[in-house]
Amino acid sequence: MLIMTKLLQRLLLGVALTLACFQGHAGETLQRIIDFKTLKVGMSADQPPMTALNKQGGVMGYDVDLARALANAMRVQLDIKVIPFGELLDALDKGEVDMVISNMSITPERTEKAYFVGPYMMAGKSILTRNSVLAEAQDSGALNRPDLKVTALKGSTSAMFVTENLPEAQLLEVDSTDDGVASLLAGKVDAMVADMATCKLAVLRNRDAGLVTLKEPLTIEPVGIAINGDDPQFKNLVDNYLGAYAKTGILTKLREKWFEQGDWVSALP
Repeated sequence: MLIMTKLLQRLLLGVALTLACFQGHAGETLQRIIDFKTLKVGMSADQPPMTALNKQGGVMGYDVDLARALANAMRVQLDIKVIPFGELLDALDKGEVDMVISNMSITPERTEKAYFVGPYMMAGKSILTRNSVLAEAQDSGALNRPDLKVTALKGSTSAMFVTENLPEAQLLEVDSTDDGVASLLAGKVDAMVADMATCKLAVLRNRDAGLVTLKEPLTIEPVGIAINGDDPQFKNLVDNYLGAYAKTGILTKLREKWFEQGDWVSALP
């Protein structure tokens, strides 16, 4: 559990007062949160260290801690909805969740469907493989071959990366990164394209499987919080929270916890 500093506690009190100011003219999303005293957050729970299921079936990760901080600031309960990554923005559009926090990169295509607050961190694509030659690739050219089978998360920018940069390769989309790693270990595919953190974790968790990944990411992508753009009050509120977390060092502490400390890995199934 994230330890709250005195500075964060004062911040939460301040934003709680800000929330009270919005209640008189809240938009649809914010009014729903106020009325039901619940913040519904959608995430895929299969992209560690950002979001993952632990051995007990609970959700943990950087994005979970961030969602919890936002719910605490709003003085409401946090309700995490586990939804396949490719269906998250549809769930947001239907009002099934109030926001999406799930390691989602900000792209022009996604911005047509939702408003993104942030970015709250930067991510980058990498290649996970058992082939030492592919692991030494300096760019995507080594993978752009018709004889190679490459897997990526369905509906993700990783799948988009394969489509745009590896048109000759065979793309096999999967519902979760765990399925992608399993396909790689079973020899069904030659490589998986995913976020650098996901690839590094797969190497750690399968030390004897001969998995390797790139030393430097192929891309740099901004990651943000997706919300409905039709509620300007809620948009402004979340934007202020995220800006305050960045300025007070909360986001830095989350990154240290989930990217530099490995204690949490033992909690994974």
